[in-house]
Amino acid sequence: MAQSDDSGMQTGDEWVFGYGSLIFRVDFPYVERHPAWIDHWQRRFWQGSHDHRGTPDAPGRVLTLAPAPGVRCGGMVYRVRGSVLEALDYREKNGYERFPIPIVLKDGRVLRGITYLAPPENPAFLGPAPDETIARQMARSSGPSGNNADYVIDLARALRAMGERDDHVFALAGLLSDGAASHT
Repeated sequence: MAQSDDSGMQTGDEWVFGYGSLIFRVDFPYVERHPAWIDHWQRRFWQGSHDHRGTPDAPGRVLTLAPAPGVRCGGMVYRVRGSVLEALDYREKNGYERFPIPIVLKDGRVLRGITYLAPPENPAFLGPAPDETIARQMARSSGPSGNNADYVIDLARALRAMGERDDHVFALAGLLSDGAASHT
């Protein structure tokens, strides 16, 4: 029988913070989920996707986190059984690593958890570029999980529904929604 502490967490449970597709594409079992945020990080489309939203010959761009003092990155936190981490590790392959991080719930509680971060030294890291350049790459990228533009537009829709603001995501979604990225 699994042991639990005062919070109901069982041995092996983990809090996982999602800041991108884990917000709107929840294809894994979880025990509970809550809107949450992490401090001093911002989401950026600086990671190449050769396996989900692009191909090895035409990588898409997906999110990673970049340090940003004073910035709050909103997302969703999930309590998952330890066995779910293997599936999440597979989903978040191609340069991502588990990264320990404090996660803040709306009631002010701070949880110790993890997120998936793609550090700059990983082989799929593409780095910063102007929004128009990123949007052009996304407009022509597609992979087994769908086209890259849908990923951005779905994330922007999910963030708006949560009451979160992210100028980087919203600017790219705007460029992709109005078709400007495919004409430049």
